[in-house]
Amino acid sequence: MEAGGFAAWHPLLQALVATLFTWLVTAVGSSGVFLTREPSRRVQEMMLGFAAGVMVAASYWSLLAPAIEMSEGGPLPAWIPASVGFLAGGGFLWLIDELLPHLHPAFAESAEAHGLASHWRRSTLLFAAITLHNIPEGLAVGVAFGAVAAGIPEASLTGAIALAIGIGLQNFPEGLAIAMPLRMAGMPARKAFLWGQGSALVEPVAGVIGAGVVLLMRALLPYALAFAAGAMIFVVVEELVPEGHRSGRGNVATIGALLGFTVMMILDVGLG
Repeated sequence: MEAGGFAAWHPLLQALVATLFTWLVTAVGSSGVFLTREPSRRVQEMMLGFAAGVMVAASYWSLLAPAIEMSEGGPLPAWIPASVGFLAGGGFLWLIDELLPHLHPAFAESAEAHGLASHWRRSTLLFAAITLHNIPEGLAVGVAFGAVAAGIPEASLTGAIALAIGIGLQNFPEGLAIAMPLRMAGMPARKAFLWGQGSALVEPVAGVIGAGVVLLMRALLPYALAFAAGAMIFVVVEELVPEGHRSGRGNVATIGALLGFTVMMILDVGLG
């Protein structure tokens, strides 16, 4: 699969456009506040599970597996760059999670704030949480496009596009996850929408940074891919899975996770 004129664009521009797409899907998800004020919790759980499934599949198929493949034949065992990058990514998100005041978005009316003590309003804490989630997603897309430009045999343009599509799909529930609690708390729909879509504006920034780092320091690519994977898995285990099972109806979130994983696997294998 070729992407026409898009293939000839500068990789930084490709990463920017791809992450602008993922931001746009977040905005579409946030627009749900104009349709309803309180979606069913089953729907929220299903969407959280779907997002978790997509992120787990993307972490392996689009990030960890290529990181291991491109490390084979190098001066170090192939598992070392992937392991170091993966743990560094998870550790980085853990550190931010411990320091940045934020609120886990699902069922936010009963959730407690995390991170350092703060007098921020709950709307700001929600915004911080989703913004935190979007950093590794933007990095993952940017690094994928940077790998293509660096001429890595294991990387393909269609694979990078598939990753962007998958991240975009799981951004839909994330946009709704921040906008809907604000709407339920009484915030006007227009303002709740603006908060929801604004949480993903960090993705284009992270995407361009990820692509730029790879282009400048190609040797870091396996570490960068695994770093993005570790950061995304941290989000899945720390927040998406627990929040999806909070009500005790775990099967709904589990089904969503299976569907999300399958969709991302099809995108990566079919297009990559």
